[in-house]
Amino acid sequence: MKQVQVQIKISPDNIEKPDAIRKAALAEAGLPDKREISTRVLKRSIDARSRSPHYLLQVAVGDPETVEPQASVFTPQPLSGKQVVIAGAGPAGYFAALTLLEHGVKPIIIERGRDVTERRKDLKRIYTEGLINPDSNYCFGEGGAGTYSDGKLYTRATKRGNVGRVLDLLIANGAPSDIRIDAHPHLGSNILPRIVTRMREDIISCGGEIHFNTRVEGFMRDGERMTGVILNDGEKLHADAVILATGHSARDIFHALASAGVLIEAKPFALGVRIEHPQPLIDKIFYHQSPRHENLPAASYRISTQVDGRGVFSFCMCPGGYIVPASTAPGELVLNGMSLAARNAPFANAGLVAQVLLEDLENPEDPLCALEYQAAAEKRIFEAGDGTSQKAPAQLAADFVAGKISQTIPKTSYIPGVYSAPVHELLPRIQSDALRKGLKELGRKFKGFDSGEAKVLAVESRTSSPVRIPRDRDTLEHVSVKGLFPCGEGAGYAGGIVSAAMDGEKCALAAVKAIG
Repeated sequence: MKQVQVQIKISPDNIEKPDAIRKAALAEAGLPDKREISTRVLKRSIDARSRSPHYLLQVAVGDPETVEPQASVFTPQPLSGKQVVIAGAGPAGYFAALTLLEHGVKPIIIERGRDVTERRKDLKRIYTEGLINPDSNYCFGEGGAGTYSDGKLYTRATKRGNVGRVLDLLIANGAPSDIRIDAHPHLGSNILPRIVTRMREDIISCGGEIHFNTRVEGFMRDGERMTGVILNDGEKLHADAVILATGHSARDIFHALASAGVLIEAKPFALGVRIEHPQPLIDKIFYHQSPRHENLPAASYRISTQVDGRGVFSFCMCPGGYIVPASTAPGELVLNGMSLAARNAPFANAGLVAQVLLEDLENPEDPLCALEYQAAAEKRIFEAGDGTSQKAPAQLAADFVAGKISQTIPKTSYIPGVYSAPVHELLPRIQSDALRKGLKELGRKFKGFDSGEAKVLAVESRTSSPVRIPRDRDTLEHVSVKGLFPCGEGAGYAGGIVSAAMDGEKCALAAVKAIG
């Protein structure tokens, strides 16, 4: 029989019972319970709109050969002698490397930070000494910014590439198979390092090179063609093409491109705070129950509103997670969120941000104007503290809305510590005003969201790149420099692990085509 797909509702009581799921799927398909009929869950999501949250499952029903998954295999080819330099060992860079190896092209990855294991030591120093290594931190290092920030795999960019292939490659490198079926899959910062390590081993064993603690500091050009890069030790590395996958925080790369006369553009982004609640409160707001059912994961949310035509929205929501210091240089303070795989910590946090539009800026024609706006906000937040640590200014959400300093700040997950401060005055005025109005509106929509148990910490500013590196729509090469392939979040063409990975694959295929 041909495969049919059905959608069924399953209560949390039965979600761990395969027989109950099979029975419901066969009943929905109108088929008898026979051994020769197979069932397989394709997608799993939670419908929490009612007072009784339940699971929605999309299930394939049919003959085993049509229902059982066909594994996607990484198939490298013998190297042809061509080589491509990839700047950045994040998801865009690693998936680009794997794709190049499948076409016989040698990838040479240049990563400013350390490998994923050594990188932990630099993260520890942020907590214990308040010291920021500009090359190895929560944003820089093997695996990119997502490695130690929950490993969220959800993407809406399903038309930009093969999401299934990305997930299958992650599974082949040690990710749990559930990421293939969950509507909002994640890996956790305790699982991603193992996956990244195995991907690195595949790249090296197939003939690729990876150079850690090495920065791209300049570019080599022959007329309007990119011919290689200049490294921090002065070495000139020639290549048939260059894929730029440096992430959204590599400000030195943006400056280097501008200095080299390579066209870049200012891009709108978003800026605001991390808002934190006790996880049981978020469960109550979004599951309508507290405590939540034991077979329901920690509740998450994705919410937004409009304030005077400006978007205010949640970003990078981390249920059962922690707020972390994501600064990439001394003299600045940047916050982000992360969760472990279990998502079982006491607090939930998310970025709550407001759009930064180019018309907000003094000189919107300057390609670095949005970057400078972002950097100025981070510097101001840092200087509001003791000037030496990563302690964050904090305020009760209700006081943030009311515009008054909080007398006390409840316990928070942010390990470097907090101090009471007028966050509403420290943020840029345009975004602060929008956030205060937006938070008040969200509190009306989601009762308790702006309650006395909620607090805001500043500043969440790395939502996306404030710069776009323009590329040709068809060739994916830079609009005026051949052989240069701007890629991933840093180039302004992705927004998360999966979308960056897909963009890396696309740019690798485009590079293969360009170099023949």
